[in-house]
Amino acid sequence: MRSVAAFLRGLAPIVFFGAALLGGCGLLPDQIDETSSWSANKLYSEAKDALSEGAYDRAIKYFEKLEARFPYGRYAQQAQLEVAYAYYRQNEPASAIAACDRFIRLHPNHPNVDYAYYLKGLVNFNEDLGLLGYVSMQDLTERDPKAARDSFDAFKALVTKYPESKYTPDATARMKYLVNALASHEVHVARYYMKREAYVAALNRAQAAIKTYPDAPANEEALFIMIKAYDLLGMNDLRDDAERVMRRNFPKSEYYVRGLNRVEPWWKLW
Repeated sequence: MRSVAAFLRGLAPIVFFGAALLGGCGLLPDQIDETSSWSANKLYSEAKDALSEGAYDRAIKYFEKLEARFPYGRYAQQAQLEVAYAYYRQNEPASAIAACDRFIRLHPNHPNVDYAYYLKGLVNFNEDLGLLGYVSMQDLTERDPKAARDSFDAFKALVTKYPESKYTPDATARMKYLVNALASHEVHVARYYMKREAYVAALNRAQAAIKTYPDAPANEEALFIMIKAYDLLGMNDLRDDAERVMRRNFPKSEYYVRGLNRVEPWWKLW
């Protein structure tokens, strides 16, 4: 029994030393938070510098620390907006949109809330590039136009609520682009159905494009699809009505010559 007690007494200093060593690990230099003593101004300044340098991970970390430590200061509100931009540049669209939505919800009367709407639209716009899958001739029946619709809605909210905003002219231009992109998506699906001889479905999608996006250039092809579908369905009166509308609006349309066979990317046609 004495030998066991002596062994345990000898082991005690070793255990104590090991515990002290493990406890000291938290004080290693690479685990010390260098920002712990920074003021709100210092955190914001460092975050902005990181943002301008393209160090988006570091900028996000500093902005989030700033808001957590100084939630009621004037820098906190700006940090919430800046972190949305940092996420956008970091190519994290979901986080960027969530940050925009949060800022809009928390600060609906903030002088820079128009930028939050604009940035939200921009994130979705670049997420889908306005359905620029057309450029690569990707089959758009496999693409979801939700990002383009969400982008349009964000820009529309900006233009409606803040018509004098400095971001409104660019948002308006992007909305016009998105309208034709969305209409082109509907027309693409209509063409897809035409090739599979689903003429009623093709008619429905072409009509949806014309009704929803009445001023879109893509409606030239939508009208032509309606003419062809009505003709193949033997609905001659409706075919003639659609053709009168098309000849009145697009008297020199090349679709009369080349039909529905697409030979160039859509953006070269307008």
